[in-house]
Amino acid sequence: MAKRRKSLPSRRKPTRKAASKTAKRASPKRWSQRVTRESDALDLKRGVFMQTSAKKIAASLKRSAERSSRRKSGAYRSALSMLTFYINRAGRNLPKIQLTRLERAKVELKHQFGRE
Repeated sequence: MAKRRKSLPSRRKPTRKAASKTAKRASPKRWSQRVTRESDALDLKRGVFMQTSAKKIAASLKRSAERSSRRKSGAYRSALSMLTFYINRAGRNLPKIQLTRLERAKVELKHQFGRE
């Protein structure tokens, strides 16, 4: 019968791939933040999603969507997709109060564009 070799602990240095993976987690820059800031779809007003009223959020998104010359689809679709994008990317980190406000802003956006 053949003898089994005992596996020795690896003496290799950690690969760059593993090292960069942890560095990416610690990085404060996120692609979703960059998309929100530099999107070709809309030129958003700073802090639009932090406003206190769903009507104000919807009005700001509508104004931005209608004024934008870089959007690729209709104004309503662009505004709604940017709002949905923000909600989805924030995920579990979004406070419950703000989430409900943003969901109400979706409904208000439909009202402002006359899509009920």
